Order: sequence, then C-alpha cells, then structure tokens
Amino acid sequence: MLLVNPNGADDLRWGITVTKKIGGAVVRNRMKRRFRALLRDALPGAGLPGHDHVLIGREGGVERDFALLRQELSAALARAAAGKGDPPRRRKPPSK
Repeated sequence: MLLVNPNGADDLRWGITVTKKIGGAVVRNRMKRRFRALLRDALPGAGLPGHDHVLIGREGGVERDFALLRQELSAALARAAAGKGDPPRRRKPPSK
C-alpha cells in the first residue's frame, strides 16, 4: 500500500512501515530492505516532489516477486501523479 501526502516543502521524502502482524523481526526487516530498494529505484523518476511517500507492508509482501512489486509501485505512483488515488480519510475528533 502506498500513501502520498503533500509535505509543504520541495522535498521528496519517503518512509516505510511494517507491523508485527506481518511476522517476526527477520521477516519485517527483509520486507523493509525490499521496500528501500524499490523506493530508491522508483522515486527519483516517478515520485512526486513536495510529497511524503509511505509504503505500508502487507501480508505476503516478502514472498511476492520483486518484479511484480516494482510494477505495482510504478502503477501506484502513476495513479498518485494523475490524482486518481482514494480521497483522504476524515479524522475522528479526539475523544475526551
């Protein structure tokens, strides 16, 4: 899953998050290494300047073919650049 939000600066920034639901530390770290390689390759050419890009690891991401991950990230970046992403979610007001 890819989230893209404006950051109010001219920087192109990125982040990765993988929860413990995915697996142990070895599995999570392997997924993060794969994501870092994908982002370093794709963002300089297809990333949106002035935006934060966050990849969220999901179940099955470690076993997934790397070429397929690259295609999916390219498609997600193209959708974000075209403005065809999902609308931002409304935040719940803080509970008292």
